Amino acid sequence: MTSLNSHGLRFAFGTLTVLPVRVTRWDRQAARAGMLCAPAAGLVVGLLAAVPGCLLLLLGSGPLPAAVASAAVPAVLTRGLHLDGLADTADGLGSGKPADDALRIMKQSDIGPFGVITLLFVLLAQVAVLHQLYAQSWAHGAVAAAVAAVTARLALTLASRQGVPAARPEGLGAAVAGTVTVRAAAAVGAVTVAACAGAGALLGGYGALHHALAALAALGVAQLLLRHCVRRFGGVTGDVFGALAETAATAALVVLALG
Repeated sequence: MTSLNSHGLRFAFGTLTVLPVRVTRWDRQAARAGMLCAPAAGLVVGLLAAVPGCLLLLLGSGPLPAAVASAAVPAVLTRGLHLDGLADTADGLGSGKPADDALRIMKQSDIGPFGVITLLFVLLAQVAVLHQLYAQSWAHGAVAAAVAAVTARLALTLASRQGVPAARPEGLGAAVAGTVTVRAAAAVGAVTVAACAGAGALLGGYGALHHALAALAALGVAQLLLRHCVRRFGGVTGDVFGALAETAATAALVVLALG
């Protein structure tokens, strides 16, 4: 079990980040352990995203440069794969074509108008919310960056549960689709949402409730997108996973900006 957990961490960090972690096993067991460890990879990404934002504030910059820095780090740490997946999924969904044609559009290397528009508004939303939260305090911005990143990867854990098929026989989607049991996904989800609430509690007031609701709302939005993608494409792909991550992160931030 200890060895499998180690391989799971390697799988999670090796496939979901550009951190120098070598994936030593590429099988269904390692994929299941890796997707259960996905929120841990998100936590590291979120903490690293908060560092430059907080440093810029401490050095005297305004909240806008801090927000841009915190939004840029996750893109760098994933080589932009999640954003690319978001754009490809938007092009596939926006095409209105049958599943096979839509999947072919998503595999093309170029980006279409639906992808450009989606990327523009998603990144604007992320920077706008982080700007608002960093304007309150460095702690609000840092916790939001961490919670958004963790929730984004938790959405991938839930999307890997049994009953969610792969749209293609190859790729990351096929490697992880249906590997996680519903019970294990629910357990990881409960622990992760509780951790988000604990992080929010550090801010005082209704912070715990606010951050737990942000995570739950983000997961709900991601599940709606997942259902739509499964219905349109016949299952999940690596691009769909990227879209789910970015959607969940943005939704969590938007909820944190409310109230």
